[in-house]
Parts: sequence; C-alpha cells; structure tokens
Amino acid sequence: MNRPLSSAERSAQRRQNWLKEEAKKARESRGEAGLMEFWLRLARSRMAKDVKAGRGDVYSGFALICRLFITALDQRVEGNGRIWNDLLQYAEQVVAKHPPRN
Repeated sequence: MNRPLSSAERSAQRRQNWLKEEAKKARESRGEAGLMEFWLRLARSRMAKDVKAGRGDVYSGFALICRLFITALDQRVEGNGRIWNDLLQYAEQVVAKHPPRN
C-alpha cells in the first residue's frame, strides 16, 4: 500500500502537471514556436527570481548557454552537425533525469 503524498509532494506534482498542460497548450496554439516562447517566458521569470534572491550569476550562465546554442546552430549551417546533435542529446538526458520543480 502506498502512503499518501505530503503537501510538498502534492505541490510538486501539481507544478509538474501545470507545466505539462501549459506546454501542451502552447504547442497546440502556436506549434513549436509557441512551446519555445512558453519555456523562454518561464526561464525569464525564474531568472528574475534568482536575481532577487542574490544569485546574479544567472545572467552570465544564461548568456553562456545562448552562446553555446548559437555556436551549435552556426556549426550545423556550416555542415558540422556534431555539436548540435551532442547538445540536443545532452539536453534530453538532463531534462529526463531532472524535470522542473516548483
């Protein structure tokens, strides 16, 4: 028999369900662009909270991730898809192991 979820576990589960539902709505309404915009809005909100909490290094971290993404895009355009493929594979592994929390 399973024990009842704690309030923290219920909250995390509600947050996960909300994220999944909002991502689904974004994709249904605007396709992949809508999904991307949803995650960008969420990232911006989380970054603002981190800055208010005194973790300003979030800016340099996000800038570095953007530079990595642009480098991967540039390399793919030039015919070298290795960085792009590696980046996507790594991102999928990390997201699968560590879904967003509340």
